Amino acid sequence: MSDTAPNNTPHDDSNSNPEPLNPNGLQAFETLREFLTQDEWHPQQIEGKHVYRMLFVGKNADLRCYAQIIVHMEQLLFYAVAPTRVPEEVRPAVAEFLSRANYGMHIGNFELDYSDGEVRYKSSLDFEGEALTPNLIRHAIYPAVLIMDRYLPGLMSVVYGGRTPFEAIEEIEKPTRAEE
Repeated sequence: MSDTAPNNTPHDDSNSNPEPLNPNGLQAFETLREFLTQDEWHPQQIEGKHVYRMLFVGKNADLRCYAQIIVHMEQLLFYAVAPTRVPEEVRPAVAEFLSRANYGMHIGNFELDYSDGEVRYKSSLDFEGEALTPNLIRHAIYPAVLIMDRYLPGLMSVVYGGRTPFEAIEEIEKPTRAEE
């Protein structure tokens, strides 16, 4: 697993931040560590950052994951990163696939870094003025890994299998017998 957070994490709470560290944000980082440890995520803090990295073993792949607390803004960001980079020549098709997947998502969204082909699913939570609880953490991170794992075969079929974004989404989102 990489020692760095995913590409373009929006905020860095390192010591270069001129604002004083927020006690609620710092407590949230500790609560996050406790939750991830107790839930057996085996978090590893990225040195000098309020970010934990970990691995999620899904049905379809192992996913690199990052949980970040933006201390001064009292926000939780969680990323589940696809295990492969998208080759440049299929990035437009993958962008369409992800756009189709994002439509109607209730929690979080897919992102594609056009510069290097990284695909990730991001879920976030603003807990400003409130204590971050284990239940809030659970409801922010599990949808991200489960959705990434669910859509990953479709993503791979667009990247390597020649399927159209429409075909791949239709296959993933077709109703199951239980939903009919």
